[in-house]
Amino acid sequence: MCQQGMFAYLGRGILLILMFLVTIPAKQNRDHKHNRIQRRPYHVVNYRQVEKQILDDILSPSIYDSHIRPRGTNLSASESDGPTIVLVNLYVRSFEKIDDVKMEFSVQITFRQQWNDNRLEFNDQKGKIKYLTMTERSKVWMPDTFFRNEKDGKFHNIIQPNLYVRVYPNGDVLYSIRVSLTLSCPMDLELFPLDTQTCHLKVASYGWTTKDLVYSWKPPDPVQFVANLFLPGGFELARVNDASCDVKTATGEYSCLSVVMQFKRQLSYFVVTIYIPTFMIVCVSWMSFWLDHKSAPARVSLTITTLLAMSTTTSSINSSLPPVAYTKAIDVWSNICVSFVFLALLEYALVNYAARADARAVELRRSYQKQLEQLERESLYKQQFAAKPSNRETSFNNCFPDSSVQIDLEPESEDDFEMMKRGPYPRKQDGRPELGSRKGKLFFAQLLNNTNKKIRESGVRSVLAPRPNFSYRPGAKKIDVLARILFPATFAGLNVFYWSYYLSMAEYASSSNSTG
Repeated sequence: MCQQGMFAYLGRGILLILMFLVTIPAKQNRDHKHNRIQRRPYHVVNYRQVEKQILDDILSPSIYDSHIRPRGTNLSASESDGPTIVLVNLYVRSFEKIDDVKMEFSVQITFRQQWNDNRLEFNDQKGKIKYLTMTERSKVWMPDTFFRNEKDGKFHNIIQPNLYVRVYPNGDVLYSIRVSLTLSCPMDLELFPLDTQTCHLKVASYGWTTKDLVYSWKPPDPVQFVANLFLPGGFELARVNDASCDVKTATGEYSCLSVVMQFKRQLSYFVVTIYIPTFMIVCVSWMSFWLDHKSAPARVSLTITTLLAMSTTTSSINSSLPPVAYTKAIDVWSNICVSFVFLALLEYALVNYAARADARAVELRRSYQKQLEQLERESLYKQQFAAKPSNRETSFNNCFPDSSVQIDLEPESEDDFEMMKRGPYPRKQDGRPELGSRKGKLFFAQLLNNTNKKIRESGVRSVLAPRPNFSYRPGAKKIDVLARILFPATFAGLNVFYWSYYLSMAEYASSSNSTG
């Protein structure tokens, strides 16, 4: 019995050991399987690889040919083909220059075109792929766009070419590129510097006619500008319009779009740099009217200096403008200022001539007065010292019945020629007068009498002076006084006419350009 119990107990122990050994590996297998299931990574889709695969598929040479134009959109059931619609949008980044001499302007823009190519449609992976981006524009069809009024242009390639091509799931293609352009802009400078210039940026197809390709502005804002845009050359952007400019030539009709930009010149810059300096030069030339006409060096140097200053200013203005066949507003102003400075110089020439004429008239009046005084002294002398006239004296006096001078002819005591050189009243060494020869006294009496008659008959006077009198006011001074009032008044009147006319013309031109 004891042995049987011992064997039974031993058998149960062995069984328990076997059961334990079997249970441990099974548990380890379950734990290992569980850990292996939990540590298994999730499957992640690489959409960049998917995009590459899509591009390879849609741009396969067997499927897509970039030389063939895509067919038009929104076609009816009976239409198999139509013109490709290209939507245009541009973003103006900056203006580099607006050149009046070359009549051109330089601008930097981001130019965008969008069209639909049904051959490029693809699956967007349930909205996961918004668009496909490429940097090689040669892989897809491109419209043959060019700028009609371009004079020079360049692409930007730093650090990489500034362009991209986006393909959308519905087949839309967006092409964007950054370019710098120099465009021609014919200008009308008749109202310069009160003018407003209208310049265009024209986009057109070079080879595709309107039957194959049509340009259209992309709403809502087809033309956009950078904030705080600065315009060089003293301009401001007055107005921007988008328009169409389809052109018809011998080879067909071509679609065209135009950006119409109005550049208004800022007048304040030219008022400060041109109008005020020239106005001051004219006023300085008037200072010569307050200088004495005898100060010839001061007056001549002042007027010549102002004239040279005006000539230099006019030359600098014309050098910054192109030679045109019409008269500009600034030319009218310059000519007015130069004319007033030149007239100030002529005024002094007139004053100088009048002053010399006045001096001659005064000298004649002095001679006239001196002759009268001599006649009076001679008459008084004759009344006091003359003797009874002889027959010879009477005969000589009868020759001059209108003369109040009675001449006492005495025997000649010296040579007549020497007496005439000494004059009618030669004096002795003690200063008392003595009579000359009879012929000499007769000659001078006749001369004085005839001179008196000529003065009364002819009325000797200066060109601008009144009839000779001893209270005479010089005519040269009157010219200066008159010029002090006449020159400023005339210049002010011309200023009123100039500004009223050209400001009204500038307003009319600006309004007509905006409506046109």
